[in-house]
Amino acid sequence: MRKLNFLMIPLLVLALNACSQNPASQRQKGMTDYSEDTKLYPDAKPAQYWKKILSPQAYEIMVNKGTETPFKNPYWDNHKKGVYVSAATGKALFSSDAKFESGTGWPSFFQPIDAKLIRVVKDTSDGMVRDEVVEASTGLHLGHVFDDGPQPTGKRYCMNSYAFKFIPVK
Repeated sequence: MRKLNFLMIPLLVLALNACSQNPASQRQKGMTDYSEDTKLYPDAKPAQYWKKILSPQAYEIMVNKGTETPFKNPYWDNHKKGVYVSAATGKALFSSDAKFESGTGWPSFFQPIDAKLIRVVKDTSDGMVRDEVVEASTGLHLGHVFDDGPQPTGKRYCMNSYAFKFIPVK
């Protein structure tokens, strides 16, 4: 039993780090600021625009590509029926019907409502290579996607709560 606990600690640390990003390291490495690239993202806007319309938490996540604290965010344990819309655009991106308990402390989904509304881009921050999920129209950061989710897709879209507003079904 002691060996099992000893092995679980590094695995837990790795799992928690998998969804996180360090925005400062991204800026230092010169990563693309997707939120301002209108050639790739038609509704992209300057950071100052997003600062005016997003909450401070949403701005940190979506523009600065930050990561909220696991298990201490609005939707990781939300079990209500409804839709998760972009905090920036109001577009419906994920449904509670595709939400599952991943044990990571962030809301996780096995598929988006419409794959055309998100884009997966390469993220090489923090010495890792991951698949970042951004909003297709704006390029704003939402989270990451991994290949360890449940069927039918096998995907785990590990999202940041502050990138969304939850609209409950009436």
